[in-house]
Amino acid sequence: FVSLLSSAIIVYRLPWTWKCSKLLMKFIHAGLNTIAMILAIVSMVAVFEFHNAKNIPNMYSLHSWIGLTAVIFYSLQLLLGFAVFLLPFAPVQLRVVLMPIHVYSGLTIFATVIATALMGITEKLIFSLKSPAYSASPPEANLVNCLGLLLVIFGSLILWMASRPHWKRPPVENAKILRPTAATPEGTEVESTMTNSSNADKSDLKINTEAARKQNIKFDEAGQRSTM
Repeated sequence: FVSLLSSAIIVYRLPWTWKCSKLLMKFIHAGLNTIAMILAIVSMVAVFEFHNAKNIPNMYSLHSWIGLTAVIFYSLQLLLGFAVFLLPFAPVQLRVVLMPIHVYSGLTIFATVIATALMGITEKLIFSLKSPAYSASPPEANLVNCLGLLLVIFGSLILWMASRPHWKRPPVENAKILRPTAATPEGTEVESTMTNSSNADKSDLKINTEAARKQNIKFDEAGQRSTM
């Protein structure tokens, strides 16, 4: 869950992905999140079945409370992302308003998942290590404690990459990539609009009349709407 969720977070932040189309990256982002959600549900079912088979009470620890909360909010985050950002039905203004909330919620859920994992491995050590006990610092305890430190470092790096402006996907590159380079005589309406936008940008220096400049602005606005 941690590895797939972190990959979904930084998939837009990797420089070698900036050459790919925004739509492709959206599908990769949604696919990684979907796989992570499926695995989270499978793991929770396995935990409940194990507890029931061993007559262990369910949902009594802070680890289980926060873990279940993270999974619930993650499922809501996934549904919101599909409905608003992946499907082409939501208006642009709604996407602009919800994008900061979507990003903040994703980072908060990721930090919560890291905290849940740390509590889970600590709880497992306390229950499993009897002779010697966890307090005696046996090799198993040191190994898992090092794993917890690595989780903290890993989570901090992911949050740092997701919050730094210079790791953000450049919007200019998006526009260049999503605009077709060749004209399509019989393309779709969106393709035609995007092509006209590109041609309008190139003809800005050649046409000096006020009417032509207004037409170029219209093409640019249409091209931006079609790529969001």
